[in-house]
Amino acid sequence: MINAIEVMNTSPLLKAVNLTLGYLIVDSCADPSTTLRHTGDIMQQDDCYTEGNTSACGQPVMAVIGASHSEVSIAIARQLTLQMIPQISYSSTAVILSDKSRFPSFLRTVPNDEHQTAAMVRLLHIHGWNWELKHQTLRAGQSVESMRRVWVASDSWSSSNSVKVNATLRDIGHVVGFTFKSGEASSIEDYLSRLEAAGHEFTRNNPFMKEFYLQLNASKGFEDTKLISEAVKHLRKQTHASTILSVEMAVSAMTQTVASVCRSRDCKTPGMMQPWELLKPLLFQEFEFRGETYSFDSSGDINLGYDLKMWCSNGGNNHFTEVVAEYHPSTNDFTYTNVSTHHFQDLQYIISKCSNSCVPGEFKKTAEGQHTCCYECINCTANYYSNKTDMDQCLSCNISREWSAEGSSSCTPKVVLFFSWSDRFAVPLLTFSALGILLALMVSALFLHQRDTPVVKAAGGPLSHVILFSLVISYISAVLFVGRPNSLQCKARQVLFGLSFTLCVSCILVKTLQILLAFQFNPAVQVVLRRLFKPYVMISLCVALQVIACICWLVIKSPSHQIVLQPTTVLEKCNEGSYVAFGVMLGYIAFLAFVCLICAFKGRKLPQFYNEAKFITFSMLLYLISWMLFVPVYVSTSGVYLSAVEMVVILMSNYGILSCHFLPKCYVIIFRKEQNTTSAFRNNVYQYSSKTSESISVSGSSVSEKQSIGRDFICALPPSLPAAGYLEYGVVTTGTSSTSLYRGPVTHHFLRRSSI
Repeated sequence: MINAIEVMNTSPLLKAVNLTLGYLIVDSCADPSTTLRHTGDIMQQDDCYTEGNTSACGQPVMAVIGASHSEVSIAIARQLTLQMIPQISYSSTAVILSDKSRFPSFLRTVPNDEHQTAAMVRLLHIHGWNWELKHQTLRAGQSVESMRRVWVASDSWSSSNSVKVNATLRDIGHVVGFTFKSGEASSIEDYLSRLEAAGHEFTRNNPFMKEFYLQLNASKGFEDTKLISEAVKHLRKQTHASTILSVEMAVSAMTQTVASVCRSRDCKTPGMMQPWELLKPLLFQEFEFRGETYSFDSSGDINLGYDLKMWCSNGGNNHFTEVVAEYHPSTNDFTYTNVSTHHFQDLQYIISKCSNSCVPGEFKKTAEGQHTCCYECINCTANYYSNKTDMDQCLSCNISREWSAEGSSSCTPKVVLFFSWSDRFAVPLLTFSALGILLALMVSALFLHQRDTPVVKAAGGPLSHVILFSLVISYISAVLFVGRPNSLQCKARQVLFGLSFTLCVSCILVKTLQILLAFQFNPAVQVVLRRLFKPYVMISLCVALQVIACICWLVIKSPSHQIVLQPTTVLEKCNEGSYVAFGVMLGYIAFLAFVCLICAFKGRKLPQFYNEAKFITFSMLLYLISWMLFVPVYVSTSGVYLSAVEMVVILMSNYGILSCHFLPKCYVIIFRKEQNTTSAFRNNVYQYSSKTSESISVSGSSVSEKQSIGRDFICALPPSLPAAGYLEYGVVTTGTSSTSLYRGPVTHHFLRRSSI
């Protein structure tokens, strides 16, 4: 302290303002009561004080540097706060002193203990030490080796000579400790050298040295020359570089503050300068020290960090310390020095754990009654994970899009499943859909080109194009079952199929009724039905009913996009909304198909070449069987391929109608052109009529004498064939039949062509 003040008094800073620093040193005896008594004397003393035979008057105490122990600093800080006298401590580290609401005038040039605690924890964490003594005493039969430890020392004893017992490091173990930052000590070395050279002359101005000499001489009995050398040697031994740095920094901060304040005001006249006027600039102004710029923080502390020192030995009982690393509070980490590699090497292999570390995928579970450092490692359960070592608990995966197996160290993204375009089943189904659309368009073009031929007219004429158009839409609806679903797609695919196939079956139903109307009804009834038979009105009515059903479905509970969370996957599919409405839509089409099937079945024996009843029967039977199989499969199937099942049934239905209704006609149009003429058509009808008339004549006899013999037969072209004319029903009564058991008139039925 004396050396630091004398150095500052010779500096240009104080010379510029023509000031010198005086000092009053009192011994606290490391006792708060003693310190408070001295502090009271300092604060209450007059401007004049007497020392020996001299008296002088000067400035009152403007600042206090000290004390070293936190207990003493706390006591005097409370007293100095009454007059806001600045106090700078060079080694008091209690955290409470950073509270400026309680100690507004206290400052220090060392970090508080909170930072040292963080540094210790960081050191333990780096090496994975969490278990500090297992055996606290050397038990009988145990070797000294079993008592070896790694001692982590605080600044209070890490480099203290008083704790270095008469034992080797082999017996003690490793000692690493924290000290305040130290700097070069050339100034104090020069001072001690001058002190040794001055001898007794120095004691005239230094009563502390005089007292030290007297005590040393009384205890040892040295000669004068040897006494001085022994005293300086003793002082060098008790000098700590970290304390030197903190003291010199405190004196330098105070000196630069005084110099900056006294540049603009009178500081030499007693009473013109008050202690509290130094406090604010001391807290907020920067100062230079050893080429660096420093300032006190908001807590009044200067936090330089710590030196990490390790005890070393030369093989005997003599110990010395070396700085192996520096701790930086701002980063909470260490910077290692060049000598740390050799000395720190042994520490890398020291294990101090009660339990092995829990690897990622596990978490620590402390048993009841055990120390928190002793634990079991438990695997994380499914859908939980731990990605660090020794985690206290597992983290949860976001189960909406992630999953993890038991004992996982990370979450795995769930695979999104849907009937994609690249699926191995989707490719052939899409190919068949595209082929179906192409075939329907080609058939439509062919029928449009051959629209005046008997085959096209027998196939329904304009109705055939409506059927082909509905099949194209139905094929397109099948395509909507592929790809990542969305709400619009889910609504469109079922409604589009329902309406298109309803239109298709309605047209086929009309064609079926045309056949029955031409060939199966009683002449009297036929006339009435012909008047009531309105094909396009019937088609519109059938489709309208399906439109109403679909609108109700969409309004009440429409299909929507649904995400189904599964253990490892996310299934995206279409929820049909109301399965009752879905069933009604399919059931209505099935009802129309069943009516077609019944009507077509009745006309299956009519003229074969132009008759579609057999083909209609087969196509409707195929449709009904397909959808009957679809229902149980649809109910029992779940997942990605549910859409594929319905797509297969739609394609089967479409191809059944396309194959049965149109491909045979295309075959006749392309390869049997001679049969696609009016004369060939008439000849076929005539041959069928002749066979039918003969059959009726032969079977006209009855074993029952009371039963009328005869059967009405009507054979006419569909209304779509006006160019070929149509055949009217005729009845001729002739004589008795020789083959009949009943002798009576025989009624002959015939077909007569009537031109339009």
